[in-house]
Amino acid sequence: MTRELTHLTHAEADRRTALSWQRVAAAFHAWRTRRQEHAPPTSDTGSPAPEPVPGANTLWRMRTTVQEEPGSLAALCGALAGQRVDILSLQTHPLAEGTVDEFLLRGPDGLSASAITTAVESAGGTDTWIERADAHDLVDAPTRILGLAARTALDSAELPLALRQLLGRCTIRSLPAPAGGGRAPESLAVEGALDDTVMRLRAPEGGVIIVERPYLPFTPTEFARARALVELDARLGPRLPHGRDVFTLAEGSDITVRRADTRDLEAARAMHERCSPRTLKLRYHGPVGDADRYLNHLLSPRYGRTLAVQTASGRIVGLGHLLWDGDETEVALLVEDAWQRRGVGAELLSRLVGMAVEAGCSSVYAVTQASNTGMVAAMRGLGLPLDYQVEEGTLVITARLGEAVVRSAEELGSASAS
Repeated sequence: MTRELTHLTHAEADRRTALSWQRVAAAFHAWRTRRQEHAPPTSDTGSPAPEPVPGANTLWRMRTTVQEEPGSLAALCGALAGQRVDILSLQTHPLAEGTVDEFLLRGPDGLSASAITTAVESAGGTDTWIERADAHDLVDAPTRILGLAARTALDSAELPLALRQLLGRCTIRSLPAPAGGGRAPESLAVEGALDDTVMRLRAPEGGVIIVERPYLPFTPTEFARARALVELDARLGPRLPHGRDVFTLAEGSDITVRRADTRDLEAARAMHERCSPRTLKLRYHGPVGDADRYLNHLLSPRYGRTLAVQTASGRIVGLGHLLWDGDETEVALLVEDAWQRRGVGAELLSRLVGMAVEAGCSSVYAVTQASNTGMVAAMRGLGLPLDYQVEEGTLVITARLGEAVVRSAEELGSASAS
């Protein structure tokens, strides 16, 4: 579902349709504003502490700013040792004044975040931030960054995910280049811009990538790492995994599922022409004549991943989109009328969910109309916990992803992404 309101035409019929679309968009945004904030707190995560286990330990990620003075780091380490906290890794982020030290800590179970923070600040640390860590944080920084670079090199759609994994929980938005083929605004330097909790980077194809992390300021070191990933993406140019997966429908027909991007734009438009107005309206929620306008955005790997279903003759008969929406993930489907109710939509949705799990998403949501029984049935067919929100005919179905779908992700996501 696009977040942009459709421009009204002069025809009265289109005006009525556009007004209906505005009500849909307003209802959707009302739903979004009622959702919980996703930014982590500035200190402890606040998650319920598990039952104490004798001899157990807890992993923590912590940042604190120290003055560049002899012995300052030693004092900090001594304070942590006094709390029986081990330092598993340390990264330094130099600033103009002082240094941000990033620690991976292992402390005795039952030791609170506030106790660690108090000890650190008594030793001279300032602007201290701490949260629970997990086993994934045990991978050292150079290895993790090289892995993200390798993933980005294989697939253009990996860049937003790589940035999020590099920088932690943050919101990433891509703003397209100005109309007429222009590039990013001239006010943005080629190397981008860093402003406390917001960084702006020139997108390889033009436009701007905006990364926001309100709960923790970015450091120049993080900015340099993010810029290096974007530069790698720009040097390699458009790229897409070439794997194809042939499967057989219940009726016996063989169809192929593969990744798609903007190079499939003409084939996708041709599929639009074969779809009925009702099918297009259920998918795009606005005036049918505007459906083609969304395709360039939907097919761009900068905003997510797209799966295409094609017949033996090469005709595209279905599209499934996994769209990065800030720190949430949207799924959307379009299946040509003649191929509906044959299992194509369910197959696409299962593969999209597998890809979402592989990407580390905790949930996916679909925005549709309450009358779209096909999409509702497909979401229910996932067998996952579902949340429903209904506003003036707009239905938002959220599927919570968990351990139950990891096996499916390994089977479907890897095949679809390769």
